[in-house]
Amino acid sequence: MSSAAQLLFAALVLLTGTGSAIWIGRARRRYGEADQPALFGVLLAFSLAAGAGASAAARLGLGADTLEAERWLLQATHLLGLPLVGVAVISLARRWAWSPPIWGRIVIGLCVFFELARRLNWSAPYSLSLGLVAAALLLYVGALQWPARLQAAAGLTAGLLLATPLAWPAFTLAPAALPDVRLLCLAVAIPLIAWLVLQLPGISQECREASS
Repeated sequence: MSSAAQLLFAALVLLTGTGSAIWIGRARRRYGEADQPALFGVLLAFSLAAGAGASAAARLGLGADTLEAERWLLQATHLLGLPLVGVAVISLARRWAWSPPIWGRIVIGLCVFFELARRLNWSAPYSLSLGLVAAALLLYVGALQWPARLQAAAGLTAGLLLATPLAWPAFTLAPAALPDVRLLCLAVAIPLIAWLVLQLPGISQECREASS
């Protein structure tokens, strides 16, 4: 894949990640206390993705030595951010009000296993497992939104986009393009997830109307 296309995908992740993080971050002020931890998890995921996009764009566009930062942030996005998105959307969709200590344990547990997998070189199978879980949760939440077609389509599409990089090596002769596919899928999935989060019943009707 050309460097121009790679730079475009990185810039798209940076723009959609930053824009969606700002969108969720500004809207958080109007949410109830019970929704705050779930929304923070989504905000953290978008921020990690934006950081990965920024590092990739700096490397490809400016020649900066940011490859290690890019790899770490992309790993953190898939091993920490996207699982948090999956947990957040299911809790909002089901109106599960978990206490901040429970959310803290989830975040700490994901951080510990992320670092452990990285140090033991288990990142690939661990990322596959978490990616499948996050994609399945988004698909499930999308299905729960039926007959609200737009919400269902957003959840199902986002879930399929998260699953696409996992299946890419099995269905293509160009596995080397996997990092670029991940960036492209992230760039498209992020705004869909952000919009879906704003429609879920864990958020008050007043907030949904204000964000539409």
